[in-house]
Amino acid sequence: MGDVPARQRDDQVAWGIQSHGESRWPALLAVLAAMGLQLILPNDLLRGLGNRALIPSLEGVLLLVLLIANPGRISKEESRLRVVGVGLIAMITVANVVSLIELIHALLYPSGSHAGGRALVYASVPIWLTNVIVFGLWYWELDRGGPAARQQARHRRPDFLFPQMSTPGSAPGWTPDFLDYLYTSFTNATAFSPTDTMPLTAWAKLLMMLQSLASLVTVAVVVSRAVNILS
Repeated sequence: MGDVPARQRDDQVAWGIQSHGESRWPALLAVLAAMGLQLILPNDLLRGLGNRALIPSLEGVLLLVLLIANPGRISKEESRLRVVGVGLIAMITVANVVSLIELIHALLYPSGSHAGGRALVYASVPIWLTNVIVFGLWYWELDRGGPAARQQARHRRPDFLFPQMSTPGSAPGWTPDFLDYLYTSFTNATAFSPTDTMPLTAWAKLLMMLQSLASLVTVAVVVSRAVNILS
């Protein structure tokens, strides 16, 4: 350790200050999955987006930029690409929020929808899955400044407290990657609250709160409509 102060060494052990070079492919595959889920939604849930192909086309352009810029591992020097990644996630988020609003409206006022009740209930599944994916992407992109910034030795403090970070020495060399954030998103969407990973900062708490609300509304409205259909 040499000249490194003892306090800094302890901080590195406790908080996992420096991350490894992470592969971009898990996040890119998640983006492709979210785009595919949007394409299978009924037309009634995409009216608020205008042209059905507009948002997927824009998402595809941004995804292509990321692939051309770096198809492999994320490097420390790629912070400039962060705006592209954030823009892509924001587009998917907006599209999913619009689809959720259209779904709720169609379920509450079925007379104005061309899709049947069962089709709308089925459509809630890709919306809920997209909710899981998109918030997993947000957590991954924003925690400690993003995947590129996490590789720096002096990035900001963590926004999430993972179980491996709670007990130093239990997982030597461990750092969170995209699957850890996707798992956090999934458990938050199913439990409507944090489970084993705790939010530490205000923005992390706000995002988890918004995700839980979106998930709860989706489930509550769809279940009530499904009960009416079955009855």
